[in-house]
Amino acid sequence: MKQNEKWRALKNNVYALRLLWKISPSQTIHKAVTRLLGYFEWLFYSAFFMRYVIHALETDQEFPSIITFLMITVVVFASISFYNSYVNGKVLPITQAEVYKNLNLKLFEKSGNVELACFEDSEFYNKYTLAMDRAAEQLMETVDTIWGVFFGVIASVVSFALMFEVDAISVLFIIFPIIGNFVFDRKLGQIDFERNKDMAPYNRKIAYVNRVMYLADYAKEVRLTKAFALMKRHYSEAIRGVVEVTKKYTPKAVVFHWLRVQFTFSFIFEGLLIYGAYRTLVGHTMTLAQLAVLTSMMVSSTWILIGFTDSLVKGFKNGLFVDNLRGFLEHKESIPEDYAGEDPGEVIENIEFRDVSFSYKEEPVIRHLSFEIRGGRTYALVGHNGAGKSTIIKLLLRFYDPDQGEILLNGRNIKEFELQKYRALFATAFQDHQIFSLSIMENVLMRKGTPEDEEQVVKALKMAGVYDKAASLPHGIHTVLTREFSEEGAVLSGGEYQKIVVARAFVRNCPCKIFDEPSSALDPIAENELFDNILKAGSEKTMLFISHRLSSVQNADWVFMLENGTVKEEGTHAALIQKKGAYADMYEKQAVNYLAKGPEESEVQG
Repeated sequence: MKQNEKWRALKNNVYALRLLWKISPSQTIHKAVTRLLGYFEWLFYSAFFMRYVIHALETDQEFPSIITFLMITVVVFASISFYNSYVNGKVLPITQAEVYKNLNLKLFEKSGNVELACFEDSEFYNKYTLAMDRAAEQLMETVDTIWGVFFGVIASVVSFALMFEVDAISVLFIIFPIIGNFVFDRKLGQIDFERNKDMAPYNRKIAYVNRVMYLADYAKEVRLTKAFALMKRHYSEAIRGVVEVTKKYTPKAVVFHWLRVQFTFSFIFEGLLIYGAYRTLVGHTMTLAQLAVLTSMMVSSTWILIGFTDSLVKGFKNGLFVDNLRGFLEHKESIPEDYAGEDPGEVIENIEFRDVSFSYKEEPVIRHLSFEIRGGRTYALVGHNGAGKSTIIKLLLRFYDPDQGEILLNGRNIKEFELQKYRALFATAFQDHQIFSLSIMENVLMRKGTPEDEEQVVKALKMAGVYDKAASLPHGIHTVLTREFSEEGAVLSGGEYQKIVVARAFVRNCPCKIFDEPSSALDPIAENELFDNILKAGSEKTMLFISHRLSSVQNADWVFMLENGTVKEEGTHAALIQKKGAYADMYEKQAVNYLAKGPEESEVQG
C-alpha cells in the first residue's frame, strides 16, 4: 500500500471514530473497554497468574494466601465476564439501534439534500450505494477494529517486555509470527484481491442470472420463450470461469497459507518450547516456573500479535468503506435542497428562459433557448424524443442550473430565491413517476393526511379519472398500494398509477402546474378526458404540459415546438397548422395513424 494511501486510511479511521463518538459515545467507550479487558485477560493469565501459582507451589507458600489470590482472580474475571454479558446483552443492542437510526437519518438527510445530478453520475452514485450498504455495521466494525489496533499495540509491547524479563533471547522467536502475519498473510491478501478481481465478471453474470430467475418482472418472458436455456448457458459459462480462476490461484494460495501457518504457529510454539526445555533440562539455567510462564506468554503473545495484525489489515480495508462514507457526507452540493434565498412570493406573473444552454455529460441538450411564459395561461411543449422537453422542466425546477443564460421568475433570476419556497410554486406530475408503498390518499398528498384532506383527495382522484377504481378497493382511498409489505396491498395498472400521479398535481394549490407526458399510459379516449380536466383545473392557473400526442395540445393557449434543444416554432395550434411547418407535419402524421384505427382498436390501447 502506498504511503499516501496509508495516510488516507489512517485519517478515514480517525473520521469514523469521531463520527461514531458523535452518534453514540456510549458504544464507542464500551467497545474500547471491551477490547482493553480482552487483552488484559490474556496478559494477566499468561504472565501474572501462571507465574504466581507455580512460584507459590515451588516456594511452599501458605495455602490461605494462595486461596486469597485465587479468589481475587475469580472475582476479577467474573466481574469482567459480567461486564461483557451486560454490554453484549443490553448496552450494544440499544446503542446499535441508536447508531442505525442516527447514521441512517444522517445519510437520508444528505441524500435528500444533494442535487439531482449526483444520482445521474455513476461514480457518485456508486459511492452513495457503497456508503449506504451496511453503513451502521461497517461503522461499528471500523471503530472496533481501531480499538483492536490501539490496544493491540500496547498489549504486544507489554507481552514482549514480559517475555524479555523472563528470557531476552525468547523475544527473538516473535519474529516468526511477525513474518507469518505481515509477509505471508499480506501475500494471501494480494492473491485474494487478484482472484476476486478476475472472478468479478463471472460473479456479476451469476448474480444477474439469479435475479432474472427469481424476479417476477421476468417471469412471463421466461415462460413464453427459450430465455431459460440462454440464461442456463451463460450461468454454466460463468461457473466454469469461476472454477478456472480458482484453479489458477489455488497452488500459490496453498503454499503461502502453509508458510503462514508454519511461521505464525509451528515455528514459535515448537521452537520456543524446544529452546525452553533445553535451558531447563540440559542447561539448568531456567526454572520450571519460568518455562511455564514463557510457554504461556508465547501463546498469549502469538494470539495478541495475530489479533493486532488482523485489526491492522482490517483497518486499511475499512478505510475504503469510510472513504466512501466520508466522501458522501462531505460532498459539497451545487444546488442544496436547503439553499437559502429570498421569498419568491405566491404569484407568477411571467417565467422567462433567456438564452439558456445546458449540456448533460458534455452532450448539448439545450441550445440558446429563449421563450416566455405568462401567468394564468396554458402552454404546451411538444417535439420528438430528445428535443429537450423534460430537461426544460428540470431546469425550471432547479434540478439543474443552466451552463449559460438565465431563467427568470417575475424578472428575477431564480437562483436568488429560497429553493424550497420557489419549488412550492409548482405542482408536478412526471412521466417517470414513482408510486410508494403508502395509501392512495398518502400517494396523492405525498404527506400525512388528515380527515379534512379527504374531500380534496377525492376531488383530485375524480378529476384524474381514477376515483371509481380507488373506491372499489377494500379500504377505498386508504388502501395501501403495491404488495411491498402486505399481500393485501393493491396492484393497479400502469394507466391507473399514472392517474394517481396526475391527482398529485390536481390536489396541490399552486400557481403553476406542470404535467410531463401525463397520458403516456392511457388510451386516446381516456387521454382526451384527462386533458379536458387538466384544462378545467388550470383555468385560473399557469399550466405547462408536455405531450407527444399533438391532438391533446390543440386547446392550449400557446404551443412551443422544440427541436434540438431550442424553439423551432411557436404559436397557437391553429396558427401552427396554417403555417404548414414542422408542427403541422407532425400533427398530420399522427392524425393519419389515429384515423387508420377503428374505434375498437383505439379503446383497447394503453
